[in-house]
Amino acid sequence: MMLRTLLGLGAALAAIFATPAAAAPAADPVAAFYKGRTVQVLIGFSPGGGYDIYARTLARHMGKHIPGNPTMVPQNMPGAGTLKVANYIYNVAPKNGTVMGTFARGIPMERLLGRTEGQQFDATKFTWIGSVTDEPSVCVFWHQSGIRTWEDMKTKPWKVGGSGITSDLDIYANVLRNMFKLPGRLISGFPGGQEVLLSMQRREVDGRCNWSWSSLISRDKYMLDQKLINIPIQLGVEKNPDLPNVPLVLDLTDDPKEKAALRLIFSRQVIARPFAAPPGIPADRAKALRDGFDATMKDPAFLAEAEKLQLEVRPQSGARVEQLIKEIYAYPPDVVKIAASAIQNASR
Repeated sequence: MMLRTLLGLGAALAAIFATPAAAAPAADPVAAFYKGRTVQVLIGFSPGGGYDIYARTLARHMGKHIPGNPTMVPQNMPGAGTLKVANYIYNVAPKNGTVMGTFARGIPMERLLGRTEGQQFDATKFTWIGSVTDEPSVCVFWHQSGIRTWEDMKTKPWKVGGSGITSDLDIYANVLRNMFKLPGRLISGFPGGQEVLLSMQRREVDGRCNWSWSSLISRDKYMLDQKLINIPIQLGVEKNPDLPNVPLVLDLTDDPKEKAALRLIFSRQVIARPFAAPPGIPADRAKALRDGFDATMKDPAFLAEAEKLQLEVRPQSGARVEQLIKEIYAYPPDVVKIAASAIQNASR
């Protein structure tokens, strides 16, 4: 009897002491991976522009929302209308969750529109992290250019700057010139929008036909206040409430197929500030990056800094960006053909 009692007591004690070890939570492999590591945030634009400001602001806050709290380090990699950084992220960057980046919002639809030269990626296979905002862009002309209204753009000669065949600066100028037969010229080859702006001020070009509204009001609102620039048209799929009297590009045609083609082209404004990681990164790390991005979009410190910098924050999740790209690739072929023709470099 005594032996059975002692054996039972021993078994009970063994169970008690064994329980904590058995119940101890497993270490978080994502936190273990990211602890002490650096995550590169590549920026496909030169310093100082809107994409650059958004990326650097995000990098200052996102690390604390990723398990393990990695250090986020922004790095500029401009070139070829951001094709350089998109190719790098897709093909060269390690597929382990330590690299993400931002490139031109139009990059995802280039293949659909037949622009495959120099492109070494399938946009539907990026690991989409999210977009900080959706927003309209505008055409802007220097106050001494003689271009004030849409009617002026249709009837007077003008020159705008661009930065490469995949950049919105070039694409939007070509769309307007081709679809509406405008008498404008595109002078391409600038590193980015800031360099085009300097060229406007030197009167080398008259304007630029892509300037994100958030960038304009965050960095150069004084130009509006001092009437140094004119805005004859806004570019997007919905009118900006800040610009009630400026015509929206979609409203400038009554042809339903042309309108659909314009909607396809300018739907990139919905993913105005996209961030992506390479394809094929581990699913748990992809989720951590997406969740970290979403959490940053609600972070009071991030939102306070964004407000101070006058950055629009209307976030789109990585899942939403991924879904939107699928929707873009579902447009009917006849509409895609019109859109593809519109973005080609006009010969005149």
